[in-house]
Amino acid sequence: MTRNISLGVSSYSFHQRLSSGDMDLLDVIEWVAQSGAEHLELAVLSDDPDSPIPNLASDPAFVERVRAAAESAGVVLSNLAVGNAFWSTEPVDVAAAVSRVEAYVDLASSLGISKMRHDVVGHENHPGDDTPLFEAAFPAIVAGSKQVARYAATKGVTTSLENHGFFVQSADRVRRIVHAVDEPNFKTTLDVGNFVCVDEDPAAVVAENLPYAMVVHLKDFYVRDIAPGDGWFRSRGGKYLRGAIVGNGDLDLVSVARSIVESGYEGYAAIEFEGIEDCLLGIERGLANARRLLALA
Repeated sequence: MTRNISLGVSSYSFHQRLSSGDMDLLDVIEWVAQSGAEHLELAVLSDDPDSPIPNLASDPAFVERVRAAAESAGVVLSNLAVGNAFWSTEPVDVAAAVSRVEAYVDLASSLGISKMRHDVVGHENHPGDDTPLFEAAFPAIVAGSKQVARYAATKGVTTSLENHGFFVQSADRVRRIVHAVDEPNFKTTLDVGNFVCVDEDPAAVVAENLPYAMVVHLKDFYVRDIAPGDGWFRSRGGKYLRGAIVGNGDLDLVSVARSIVESGYEGYAAIEFEGIEDCLLGIERGLANARRLLALA
């Protein structure tokens, strides 16, 4: 890629084939290498020893096989993404949550990964004006993220939160957390599509968060005002959404790509495909469209 943007894929894009057993992670690494993509993000699915993605319960020999396979194939392992919650409406053991995420920092380091996304709350929506809840959650989110970031700095790892899960999905809440944590190695994994889940326009808000981006996720959605049938979910404001091949959906990715290029962003951009089409087709066409969009922006 030109302009120092390295285009790759999130392992979550392969969820169809990984969950069915049609592919394992070593197959994914080989597919990515053959596709011409430059890197692979590992999105942890669970803390289960049988999970296809390395996690805290994985056999160390499996972790090493993944690292070695990526190195041999010339595929950079760019980012490790893990779920996490420092706050919930139910009691949370914050010290345990911090320790778990720090253990994932160690796993990232053992895989040769220098960037890691950890969530800060669960994905649930809180109907109505959730501002009081966010204010209550804010200190725990900041304290947990700061502690992890400081630990990660000793390992040479940059950490981030994503605009992910309705509670912290809006652009301003992400920025507020990044500013409050105030650690040089704490940033955001910027998913250009996820903003529509809270009814924000990516063409407007992506540019606002690009200065804080560690990694960019390229994603697209179909957006409808009325129920189109099964397979759709609803935004916070009631729009109907379904994952699309990057460049085929309703989001203004031309403007988004222009913002990415004009910002001077340098680093990893990863396709995150969540559509209903065959995932290999969706990734292949998404990569082609992303190359075109970034080149023409």
